[in-house]
Amino acid sequence: MDKKSRVLIVGGTGYIGKRIVNASISLGHPTYVLFRPEVVSNIDKVQMLLYFKQLGAKLIEASLDDHQRLVDALKQVDVVISALAGGVLSHHILEQLKLVEAIKEAGNIKRFLPSEFGMDPDIMEHALQPGSITFIDKRKVRRAIEAASIPYTYVSSNMFAGYFAGSLAQLDGHMMPPRDKVLIYGDGNVKGIWVDEDDVGTYTIKSIDDPQTLNKTMYIRPPMNILSQKEVIQIWERLSEQNLDKIYISSQDFLADMKDKSYEEKIVRCHLYQIFFRGDLYNFEIGPNAIEATKLYPEVKYVTMDSYLERYV
Repeated sequence: MDKKSRVLIVGGTGYIGKRIVNASISLGHPTYVLFRPEVVSNIDKVQMLLYFKQLGAKLIEASLDDHQRLVDALKQVDVVISALAGGVLSHHILEQLKLVEAIKEAGNIKRFLPSEFGMDPDIMEHALQPGSITFIDKRKVRRAIEAASIPYTYVSSNMFAGYFAGSLAQLDGHMMPPRDKVLIYGDGNVKGIWVDEDDVGTYTIKSIDDPQTLNKTMYIRPPMNILSQKEVIQIWERLSEQNLDKIYISSQDFLADMKDKSYEEKIVRCHLYQIFFRGDLYNFEIGPNAIEATKLYPEVKYVTMDSYLERYV
C-alpha cells in the first residue's frame, strides 16, 4: 500500500477547514494544522485545536508573515491545503501569496490546494461588482501558483449546504429554513449544486494523492444534488409537512434592490445573482483541464439534500 502524504492544513479551525482536517485524519493521512499565534486568545479555536490533537493531528504555530517559520513548517509535509477565509466578513485570499512564496522556497511540496471551495473563478470574469472581488483575488492566487510551477488541484465545491440549503437560500441571514414564507429568485427553476460540507472535506482529501487531479480543477457535482431552488423548497415542504407562501422576485427587481445596500450585502447579493439568476454553477460543461469528483470517487456515499434537510425538521 502506498504511503499516504503528510498534509498541512492552513485555516484548519475555520468553517470548511475543520471538515478538511477531520477528513484528513479519518482517511489516515499524517495531519498537521497550522495556527496563527493570535488564535491562542480564542477559546473556541483553542478547544478545536486540542480536539484535533487528541485525534492525532500535529499542531504547528506559525504566522504567514513569518516567512522562515512558514518554510520550516512546509518542509515537514508533502501537501498543503489552504482553507483561509474568502467570505464577505473575513477575506484573506491574497494572504495565500505569502504561502506561495514559502512553497517556492521550501521546494518539497507535491501538491497545493488553495482556498477555493465555491464557484470556479476562471469562468467568473463576467461577475458583477463588487462580488467580483472574490474571483479576482482567487485568480491572482491561481496565476501565482502556475507561474511558480507549483503542482496544484483547484477544488470547486459549489454551494455549502449549511449556508444555502439550510436557509433555502434566503437573504435574511437566518441559517434555518423559514416556517412561513420564502423568497424565490426568478421562476426558481435555475439549477444549482448543493454540497454537504463534510463531503467537501472528503473529496478534497481523496484528491491530494490522485494523479488524475494533478494540475486540474476538480468540480464536486453530486448528481442527486443538482437541484433548483424550487426543488429544494419542495423537499423542505415535504419533510416539514408545511406549505410556504412563495414570493417571487425578478432579476430586475433583485438588482434594483441592491443599490442601497452595504458593501458586504452587495457582495452576497451579487453571488446569489450569479447562482440563481444566471445559473453559473451549472451552465457550462466541464472542460479537458477539469474532472468531476463523484465520478472519480464513486465509493463516497455523499449526503443528498433530502437527507441533509431532515436535521432541521
